[in-house]
Amino acid sequence: MTKQITVRNPRTGRADYEITALDAAAVGEVAGRLRAAQPSWAARPVEQRIAVLAAFKEAVTRRRAELVRLLEDDTGRHQVSVIEVDAVLSGVDRASSFAAEVFAPADLVATGDPSVRTTGDLVAYPVVAAISPWNFPLQLALIDAVPALLAGCAVILKPSEMTPRFIPALRACIAEAADLAEVFTVVEGDGATGAAMIEAADAVCFTGSVGTGRAVARAAAERFIPAFLELGGKDPAVVTASADLDSTASAVLWGSTVNSGHACMSIERVYVDRRVADEFVETLAAKAEKVRLALPGPTDGEIGPIITEAQVAILREQLEDAVARGAKIRTGGEIELVGGGSYLRPTVLTGVDHSMRLMREETFGPIIPVMAYDDAEEAVALANDTEFGLSAAVFAGTAEEALPIAHRIDAGGVSVNDVCLTGMVPEAEKNSFKMSGLGGSRMGPPSVRRFLRRRALLVRNASGPRPWYYDTAE
Repeated sequence: MTKQITVRNPRTGRADYEITALDAAAVGEVAGRLRAAQPSWAARPVEQRIAVLAAFKEAVTRRRAELVRLLEDDTGRHQVSVIEVDAVLSGVDRASSFAAEVFAPADLVATGDPSVRTTGDLVAYPVVAAISPWNFPLQLALIDAVPALLAGCAVILKPSEMTPRFIPALRACIAEAADLAEVFTVVEGDGATGAAMIEAADAVCFTGSVGTGRAVARAAAERFIPAFLELGGKDPAVVTASADLDSTASAVLWGSTVNSGHACMSIERVYVDRRVADEFVETLAAKAEKVRLALPGPTDGEIGPIITEAQVAILREQLEDAVARGAKIRTGGEIELVGGGSYLRPTVLTGVDHSMRLMREETFGPIIPVMAYDDAEEAVALANDTEFGLSAAVFAGTAEEALPIAHRIDAGGVSVNDVCLTGMVPEAEKNSFKMSGLGGSRMGPPSVRRFLRRRALLVRNASGPRPWYYDTAE
């Protein structure tokens, strides 16, 4: 039984789109069709799979303007939509190079037993379920799907029901790449559809909240299938007294507010050496006041609308809690309703501490709380005082000063003298720490290898000794 779901436009606040959610039976049929096609896909040389994905990339390139426009409709922002489509194009190339490395021919190699040599082959999980979020609808839909396809898996993908307008164009791109539609299907649906996908698949990739990630992990564990989870973040930035405060303020501002702060790798806590904290805050606030809302149109400013109504409530509640506990808003701070859309200008706060929700819970919005520290020990302790461990940043006058601090931060990726590099440098392998995720790295060759099981082939010479055999000779 299918279900119709209405979709809200983030710029107008009106429901102006509709999708049809697949039920469990329909998901099972899709998975069965993919499972039947997957063996021949996996049997192809990796070069052939790379060629098919290159054709998909060409289709995305042809439809680039259309995809940007649809992502604008989904999210209400323009600049990040352009970046997102271009990241998909470069991502196909990077993943293809990783796949070529992973599938490089392997020779028989010697072992500790002189009469035994070993090699192996790689066996793809037949069907991978990919469930993606609303903040980067296209890029995060494909960040798992493309490596899985290159590994030889079939993929059933469900983008978020909050931002589904790009799905028809993505399906058209898939259809234009020879044979890709046989092993790659994009479905519409909600949480129930996603749950059915987990029941029908052999591995699951999920990007989203910790709460839903727990449910996905439990469902996968019941079926003994791997779950690759990229969950929330509460990323800290540590600013030392020697840092270039002007460039650091620019980096922190962008890293906290890009995509309206709707990014798991967004900077959500800033710790500054007390000796330069006042100067840093003044610099940061002055820069923040110059950032424009994307009004009246998506191309007219940097900060787009808050994409979901639920996120509006979270931002309002966190700000109210912080002010009630003594925080001071230096700039921004008011959620503005314009044309039915909700907007929040970059909001800098001081007087914050870890009793406040915005210092403990994921914010996912353009809010920048700044807290002073007295020494490096305190800075590291504050940065690590969280259940999250996705990424972080450290700013100092030299890399030599920053690196000892970075080495002590419990996060999977730490940018030094910049922000968000973990999302822009695919070669840098990383894992999520703490509650921020589970499973192999999305970066580097492991992005492909995690979808493969290694089968060992052990070859004994025909005349090799077997001292543990029963002695049955007459």
